[in-house]
Amino acid sequence: MAVGGTAGKLHLSSAAAAARRPSLFHLAAVAVLCSLSYLLGVWHHGGFSGSGARSGGTGASVSIATAVSCASPTPTVSSSSGPLDFAAHHTADGVEAEAAPRQRAYEACPAKYSEYTPCEDVERSLRFPRDRLVYRERHCPSSDAERLRCLVPAPKGYHNPFPWPTSRDVAWFANVPHKELTVEKAVQNWIRVDGDKFRFPGGGTMFPRGAGAYINDIGKIIPLHDGSIRTALDTGCGVASWGAYLLSRNILAMSFAPRDSHEAQVQFALERGVPAMIGVLASNRLTYPARSFDMAHCSRCLIPWQLYDGLYLIEIDRILRPGGYWILSGPPINWKKHYKGWARTTEDLNEEQQAIETVAKSLCWKKVKEEGDIAIWQKPTNHIHCKAIRKVIKSPPFCSDQNPDAAWYDKMNACITPLPEVSDLKEVAGGELKKWPERLTAVPPRIASGSIEGVTEEMFVEDTELWKKRVGRYKSVITQFGQKGRYRNLLDMNAKFGGFAAALVNDPLWVMNMVPTGANSTTLGVIYERGLIGSYQDWCEGMSTYPRTYDLIHADSVFTLYNGRCEMENILLEMDRILRPEGTVIIRDDVDLLVKIKSIADGMRWNSQIVDHEDGPLVREKLLLVVKTYWTLGDDKQ
Repeated sequence: MAVGGTAGKLHLSSAAAAARRPSLFHLAAVAVLCSLSYLLGVWHHGGFSGSGARSGGTGASVSIATAVSCASPTPTVSSSSGPLDFAAHHTADGVEAEAAPRQRAYEACPAKYSEYTPCEDVERSLRFPRDRLVYRERHCPSSDAERLRCLVPAPKGYHNPFPWPTSRDVAWFANVPHKELTVEKAVQNWIRVDGDKFRFPGGGTMFPRGAGAYINDIGKIIPLHDGSIRTALDTGCGVASWGAYLLSRNILAMSFAPRDSHEAQVQFALERGVPAMIGVLASNRLTYPARSFDMAHCSRCLIPWQLYDGLYLIEIDRILRPGGYWILSGPPINWKKHYKGWARTTEDLNEEQQAIETVAKSLCWKKVKEEGDIAIWQKPTNHIHCKAIRKVIKSPPFCSDQNPDAAWYDKMNACITPLPEVSDLKEVAGGELKKWPERLTAVPPRIASGSIEGVTEEMFVEDTELWKKRVGRYKSVITQFGQKGRYRNLLDMNAKFGGFAAALVNDPLWVMNMVPTGANSTTLGVIYERGLIGSYQDWCEGMSTYPRTYDLIHADSVFTLYNGRCEMENILLEMDRILRPEGTVIIRDDVDLLVKIKSIADGMRWNSQIVDHEDGPLVREKLLLVVKTYWTLGDDKQ
């Protein structure tokens, strides 16, 4: 069968019908006709390049042949659309060609939804308790009636972000038109307006000399330069300058902050090309597995670490790797110098610091050093000693019968997450990691130990090689994929072991690796052991991020995974919300699902085309390549 054009209808060819006849003569005739049809299709559809030019090489199947496969029931896919243009045009003053009219079109959402975050909606959050900031946690639409069935618009004058590393220091004002932080944080050198741009000087509340100098101060206390620290967590990140300046040191930080009175702080981070998500320490566990981060950081993040029986520090302990570090600057550290500026009494600040010290000690943390405005603690590498002293320090107890990695709406508990058992005091619980970059391709300890059911070392190695091949295929059909600066923020919706991200590690980009809660979610721990970052996610719900976060979205078998669980339309509309104008989508799935997806996508102001699998046209799994068209609030084409 051949799948015809944008309408996505299936047509039975006469050759395919003849193939059903048992006659040997007819089978031979059909084989000849099919071969001719295929060769004609390959010649006719010589392929497309990312720049819109037809491929003049071997046609390594960037083309979509109109041929019919007679040797297999797998249909080869056809598309009547022309070559896709993956280039970015709207950097400052590009001009977009008029798109062809769609038979089915989704309307643009009203202007008030330009920065809509479905699971952190400000109006909906007011229905929930304010105690411990529960109202700022995820609260997704509870019914279809609450869901938006429209396309979230970009603000008028939206431009493609500056390429990295320029984007670290500058962003377009039109993309995030908020001046609140430039006023509130003016003396702290976070951000300032410069004509039609924002400038990020790299300052922060507790690092007036800049994030670079602040990180150098930390590096004098703990090893930031030898590859032993790779993954970091920044709680209450502001505009994520700490994470932005760690990148040049090969340290990848996950920055998070709530959607709160500091308007659009996470959105600024993402415009800068820095990994960030909306998040808050309230009542639920953070959406990461146990033993994820080599380092966690709070710079005047205003989290009450000493309250609720130390619950928030206990959660940091859960997600820190054995031997990981916790860094605190700002109140109450160095209170003798700053108490007047903080407008707090010395007694109050001293009491707070002593309470934090007590909680840290109860977790068996060792205080590495307090110097100037910075204090650093270290988690033990195993719990042999910690379990022994539970006879003296009984609170908090060790957790029992809990999945340490469960973190999707799971509540925090005031108990210590036990580390894996060891036989020697010097042994690292869960296995010692290689230093970066060796840890990226080394077999992760969770797999080597057999703790992930059904996953072997051989499977991991094969997966790593498979994704090298697949990414090579992507770069052959999307020429801009290999162009430095075209893509910066990438999302992998079904990351498994992080093979897609690992294959791109030498490119100037980062990948948010999402592990669906409906899949084998234990693999997220593997992703962190490789030195990559990510989160759990249920794609029947919205993601905790702002609109227009990602330049490229990769969806491997996502629609197969969610087939029958929630509506395909809802997932596609969420993908559109978090994709930048002129962004790219790669959907890898069964051809029948791709045809259905394409029929919806063609009404979403997406240009799309189906191409063959890297192993050729006889494979049922194929690729749907998408370019989101450029449009903004008030455009006539709405």
